[in-house]
Order: sequence, then C-alpha cells, then structure tokens
Amino acid sequence: MKQVALITGGAKRIGKAIAIALAERGFDIALHYQNSEKAAEETASDIRKLGVECVLFRCDLSDMQAVSELIPSVQNTLGQCDLLVNNASIFERAPLLETSLELMERTIQINLKAPIVLSKAFAKDGNQGHIINLLDTKITVDRSPYFIYTLTKKAIHDFTRMAAVELGPHIRVNGIAPGLILPSVDSSPEDFERMGEKTPLQMTGDPSNIIQAVLYLLDNLFVTGECLFVDGGEHLNS
Repeated sequence: MKQVALITGGAKRIGKAIAIALAERGFDIALHYQNSEKAAEETASDIRKLGVECVLFRCDLSDMQAVSELIPSVQNTLGQCDLLVNNASIFERAPLLETSLELMERTIQINLKAPIVLSKAFAKDGNQGHIINLLDTKITVDRSPYFIYTLTKKAIHDFTRMAAVELGPHIRVNGIAPGLILPSVDSSPEDFERMGEKTPLQMTGDPSNIIQAVLYLLDNLFVTGECLFVDGGEHLNS
C-alpha cells in the first residue's frame, strides 16, 4: 500500500525539494499551497511524472477553521496520511519594537498554531506515522532582527519534544533546523556566500542536504523528539 505525505508550503524552495524527494520514494503527495498556485501546479506536474499521485490543497494557514479541515480533506482524497511535514512559515524582518500586532498574530497563526493544529489532527484516532517540523538554526540564539519569526521557531522546537513524548509510541515527531540553504529575499547571492564562510564548515548548503535529513528521519525508526541541525555548524557559533 502506498504511503501519503502532506507537505505544507510544498510549491517552492525547500518544500518543493522535499515533496519531489518523497515522491521519488513512492509517496503519494498532498501538496499544500496558499498563494503560489502556478508554482504548485508546476511542482505537481513534476511529481506526477514520477508515477505517483499528487493532489493540490489550497489552505490559508492563518485560518484555523480551514487548517482543522486540511488533514480530513487529504484523508478523504488520498487515504490515511502517514507523514506530515510542517514546512510552511512566514519570515518577515522586524525587531521586537517594530513588530506590529498584525505581524505578530499572523506569524503565530501560520508558524506555530497551524503546525500544532495539523499535528493534532494527524494523530487523531490512533493514527500511526511521523511528523517532521522545519525549524531554523537560529533557535539557538536570543538576538534576532526577525523577532517573532525566531520566537515561533523556538516554540515549535519545544513543541517537537513535547509532542514526541505525548504521541509516542504510534507517532514519531522530529525537527530539522536548516541553516544557509537558500538565499532569502533579504540577501544577495554574494552576501549569502559571505555568511557561509563564517560557519565552521565555511560553506553554504542546498536543498539536497535537507532531503538527506528527511530521509534519515524516515528510515531510522528509533529516533523521535530530535532536532537535526543542517547548517554547516552555524548553531555552534551562538
């Protein structure tokens, strides 16, 4: 029987890479997107060429009613969901004193509440499977120009550990903390490479490094509650 994976924010960047890698593993893919419809359709087309199913699910992750209906919609369409990858998040630059109430609420909804609600629905009724949360190497530092984003990622790190305890033995819950994998909209390729030179490995990564971490977590059934830092050692500098 084929397995089913739901990847939030799966249309582009790291989410797309994870979705394609899981499809290559034989998973049918539930590909979530919010605004990137064209990119989602292109990614779905690439996935279907691999001989598996890919169904698109549009959902506003700041709408908790819609979020609560996402897992049931996936299961009604593709069958029991075996893997949930909480990848989607928003990343907006603002220190604490410049963080508006609107930005605070939206970031908490999408980056923190949505993964928790999805995880709860995923684990309902004794389901067995695996949850992987995408974190950030900056969860180890306490100074950030992306204040509310970093705070939500720190919270999801703690959620990963707590959920692993509560949802075991049937559900494993793990996290991956990427470092310099892809340039953000705030950095040029040159800035990105210069930042990589400051890590212990003096290099940047790419999405293949995240895929390797995902596949490791899938294959090692004796790992739960862990966070894999895929960052060239960047977190060691904190």
